[in-house]
Amino acid sequence: MSEETIDINYKALWEKAINLYLAALSSENEKSQVKRYLSMITSVAKEDNSFIVYTSTPYAADFLKTNYADKLMRCLEIVSDDNNLNIIFKVDEDAKPAAVTHKNNKSQVKTTKVSNFVSTLPLNEDYTFDEFVRGPSNSFAVAAAEGTVKNHGKPMYNPLFIYGGSGLGKTHLMQAVGNELKKNNPSLAICYLTAEAFMNEYINNMTNKTIQSFRNKYRTVDVLLLDDVQFFQRGKDTQEEFFNTFCALKDAKKQIVMTSDVAPKDLPAIEERLVTRFQGGIVQEIESPGYETRLAILKKKVEVMNIHVPDFILEFIADNIKSHVRALEGALGKICLHINAFPNTLLNEEMVAYMLKDFIAEETTKKKLTIEQIQSTVCKKYGVSMTQILSSERTQSIVTPRQLAMYIARKYTTNSLLEIARKFEKEHATIIHGVKTISKRLDVENDLKSDLAEILAEFEYKISDILVK
Repeated sequence: MSEETIDINYKALWEKAINLYLAALSSENEKSQVKRYLSMITSVAKEDNSFIVYTSTPYAADFLKTNYADKLMRCLEIVSDDNNLNIIFKVDEDAKPAAVTHKNNKSQVKTTKVSNFVSTLPLNEDYTFDEFVRGPSNSFAVAAAEGTVKNHGKPMYNPLFIYGGSGLGKTHLMQAVGNELKKNNPSLAICYLTAEAFMNEYINNMTNKTIQSFRNKYRTVDVLLLDDVQFFQRGKDTQEEFFNTFCALKDAKKQIVMTSDVAPKDLPAIEERLVTRFQGGIVQEIESPGYETRLAILKKKVEVMNIHVPDFILEFIADNIKSHVRALEGALGKICLHINAFPNTLLNEEMVAYMLKDFIAEETTKKKLTIEQIQSTVCKKYGVSMTQILSSERTQSIVTPRQLAMYIARKYTTNSLLEIARKFEKEHATIIHGVKTISKRLDVENDLKSDLAEILAEFEYKISDILVK
């Protein structure tokens, strides 16, 4: 066997192991998150029985080893039928990001380096403004992002805070800002990461007593792109650290772009001083796409995939899959797999409907479950009236069903916080508090969990079928 064949074989094994791991994940959100973290891998080599996995930073190597080594090892054993393999994570020195040059005074001699571009997670080069499908649901967010590129660092555009439900394109749009700035200003030090990665790296550096290195890294970049800032709700110390990082960048007129699943004011566990600063620039929502935008997204996808899908199929998917872009992509992917596997089979609408029955069933279930139905079912379960649910009465016999109804409406429908608040005749903060309270109680109160399961069963839902995280 030639050296080239061996090279191909181990690379094929690695790809199979990755695909097996992704296929075993239960949700598209989880797959998306795992793909994002695995993108920290720069290359893979093989020495004897060991797969050498290279990453761009020591943090990435440590994070992947801690969180994914055992799972990937198991997948490798399955696809190779070999229990003697091993995975070693190392830093790829050639791909290691250069330290950011300090610019405190003009006379300072700059450190020699290949590039100013630094990032904890790599930017996806496909996430550009040209590849982003525009429509009424996202036009204001696109305009804000493009304006940020032209005016980066200026107070009116700093920070840019983009929020909206899962799978609507927030990350794509944020990375498009980074890619455009990188193209226009190659010397800019740009850093993209998730709030979870920031928190984990902060904790690691505190443990290793290297916190100053951590601060130097993030407080001296030119552009900070931070995904999923709602994750900061889990850590008070991290909020303190990020507050100081935010202020350092803002004072230095460096650009900050953030994404979240909700608006800043609807992040109940984020300190008020941070919320205020999040709101200090542009706050813009991305909404679920309308029919025309959904159809345009599908046409763009098949163009990129270079596969012919009849228009009636794309129109069928756009008409029936309405919740978010990832659901559209999943449905289209299933059709494309069939077309590739059976190129001579002519599909009709009935066949397409059967192939996508699970996707359509999920969409139909979402439409059936209304806030009014939830309120009515909860009232019946607990023997209270709608008037009591909507009142301000604070007795526990009323508060529990009221908050449980809020929790179900938030977690098991695609209604916005504004819509839920309106139906309950309450403020946003009251809904958020109710959801948070029930979430904590469900962890320790089995009776409450049983009540929730019983209520959801009436709508053909299970506790695991959460739609809105």
